[in-house]
Amino acid sequence: MNSPVPFMRMIWLASVLLFTVIGIGLAQNEISGKVTDAASQQPMPYVNVYLPEYHKGMQTDGAGKFEIKNISGGKVLVQFSHVGYKTISKLVSDEHEKNNLLVEMQPAFITTEEVVVSGGTYSTQHQNAMKIDLLKSRDIEQAGTPSFMDALARMPGVDLISKGPGVAKPVIRGLSMTNVLMLNNGVKMENFQFSENHPFLVDEFGTDRVEIIKGPASLLYGSDAVGGVINVVKEKPAPVGKIVGDYHIQYHSNTRGVVSNLGLKGSTDHFYWGLRGGLKSHADYRDGNNQYVPNSRFNEYSVKATAGWNNSLGLFRLYYDLNRPKIGMTVGDVIPLIHENGRENKYWYQDLTNHLFSSRNTLFIKKYKVDVNAAYQMNNRKLQTDNGKPVFEMVDMDLSTFSYEVKTYFPTMSTSEYILGIQGANKTNRNHEAPNHVLPDADVNDFSFFGLAQSTFFDKLKLQTGLRYDYRHISTEAEQNKDAVKNNYGNVSASFGATYDFSGKVLLRANVASAYRTPNIAELTENGLHGVRYEQGNTDLKSQRSYEMDMSFHWHTPGFMFDVSGFSNHINRYIFIAPTDATTTEGFKIYRYTQSDTHLYGGEVAVDVLPVHWLAINTNYSMVIGKQNSGGYLPFIPQNKLRTELRFQKHQLGVLHQAFFCVGSLLAAEQKHPALFETPTDGYFLLHAGVGTEIKWANQMIALSVRGNNLLNRAYVDHLSTLKDLGYDNMGRNISFSIRIPFGIN
Repeated sequence: MNSPVPFMRMIWLASVLLFTVIGIGLAQNEISGKVTDAASQQPMPYVNVYLPEYHKGMQTDGAGKFEIKNISGGKVLVQFSHVGYKTISKLVSDEHEKNNLLVEMQPAFITTEEVVVSGGTYSTQHQNAMKIDLLKSRDIEQAGTPSFMDALARMPGVDLISKGPGVAKPVIRGLSMTNVLMLNNGVKMENFQFSENHPFLVDEFGTDRVEIIKGPASLLYGSDAVGGVINVVKEKPAPVGKIVGDYHIQYHSNTRGVVSNLGLKGSTDHFYWGLRGGLKSHADYRDGNNQYVPNSRFNEYSVKATAGWNNSLGLFRLYYDLNRPKIGMTVGDVIPLIHENGRENKYWYQDLTNHLFSSRNTLFIKKYKVDVNAAYQMNNRKLQTDNGKPVFEMVDMDLSTFSYEVKTYFPTMSTSEYILGIQGANKTNRNHEAPNHVLPDADVNDFSFFGLAQSTFFDKLKLQTGLRYDYRHISTEAEQNKDAVKNNYGNVSASFGATYDFSGKVLLRANVASAYRTPNIAELTENGLHGVRYEQGNTDLKSQRSYEMDMSFHWHTPGFMFDVSGFSNHINRYIFIAPTDATTTEGFKIYRYTQSDTHLYGGEVAVDVLPVHWLAINTNYSMVIGKQNSGGYLPFIPQNKLRTELRFQKHQLGVLHQAFFCVGSLLAAEQKHPALFETPTDGYFLLHAGVGTEIKWANQMIALSVRGNNLLNRAYVDHLSTLKDLGYDNMGRNISFSIRIPFGIN
């Protein structure tokens, strides 16, 4: 099949050449200073000083001093962080070749403002007109869950559609599948995520944090970001002049699971590198009745490599990620074949391979900044069945994706920022010898351009507005039971947001956005058995169009934080799959993709209280309702959930550092409003607890933690579990043990 991708690649290459040729005459500045404790005025060693845009940083010395050289002109964001202290961000201008900063660190147990990158620029959470939540790597580690995706569900407004711990898809405010975009370090993941049975192929190894945008983000990321964005941000490079590493191992009692990873990275003034590898192996999980769920086992290994070069022209970074999971599928055909609780994948499992190569570069051209990014993904999906089938390997598909992006940040005054950009992608799906072609051979070509403007008035009011146009061409080949499709889609997305900072502690944010999503290949062409359902596509599907308004209020003091947000999302022609009255000749019920005008609404509330410096009380509540305008409810709408946690913490307790003990609960309400092919789900109550500390050994801080989830060993089922129809409950009691050992040399 021929595609117009060469023309798009020519645009990308021409942009690279244009911006490279004019990159002359760059300034070279340096940033230095001293960091002290605000209360004692004593110098603070080992404070992390980091420049997010430059991927460069160091730690303060014994006198609290630092010096970072070879910084190009323009505005530079500098971040100061230390465990147990409030993160401080300072914006340094290019008025002086040498900038000397005096920074005072203040203790803080309640985190209220961190630097984020998913909103289009490097900015703090308060400075961004879009509300962006954070989940740090330490929170993921201490969650004690067998899979990375399970840890994300700790965030209010985020849930999971799951078929056991190995197969989980995120849900943001009731939207899922291709309505939610997963980014791996800014690169859109492409790995057959159209179904609840196909997980995103990304893991927690080498992750610094996860940033979550709840609500339409199509302006920056395109069609599939209509429901929200989850951006997995890679770990920071090593401090300049050091080689550091870490080894982390976890054990999970429920699945007899072992998770381990080893990383090593180094950095000089101009060059940095990193290597990391990880392994996961889990047996079938057990429910609250101590019954194992057959074939819920999963195994995975991953490899990651990073290299970066900083010089007067800019920053040049290369990344490689390999994820190689084998995920057991708990389906009707496999149940008679599983006779013991094991971990080896023998029957009915997804055999997946995902390679991701990405190049992410920033050019500094006088006062301009230009991002030039490209990525290539190769994803292979195989479905292995059993020896009783005519063919053991039922599915074998390759999805190859080349994507590119050029963004220009224009010279601005201190109160304004302007961005123009182009993005594009070429996707090809090809089937091999396996007989079941879930998707036909197909080509998808995307091209878009967008603009974003941000301005600050009175030092308190920040406005953000933008406009985007997307074009998509889909072309598929005809097969025995699938007609050929050749469709073009084009549409506009727009947003307007405002943030008013009353006092640095009280913040009001509002956004109005209109976004759209085109139907994907599965929704247009599917016609066959997929899992336990016979699914039919619909070539008459039109693009979705959403109109969302959301508002949030934030208030924090040193010992208190209150955050409330609400949203209303009207989606015209919402695409979902629903059962019909028809069946196949073999007796399988036919499900068909359809469209309906819908309304989703709800919100989240979070309260953090610090009555004394060693006790933190965290509470959050989330709810969402999804209805069709013509009557009936939408599928995969999560239960309303209340989470609470008490956390006792001390910076130092004898030989123990950062010691903590936590106990908390999750209360899920009954889901009384299921969709057509769903049934009501009872509410449930879960209890968890954890304890951990860091111990100094040979000048390194070894982190130890133990976490128990579902401590009461409740037998329960979540409304979004796709194992519910087979009569299997969610996971029972799980005790996880974790050890993280850092090491390093100068």
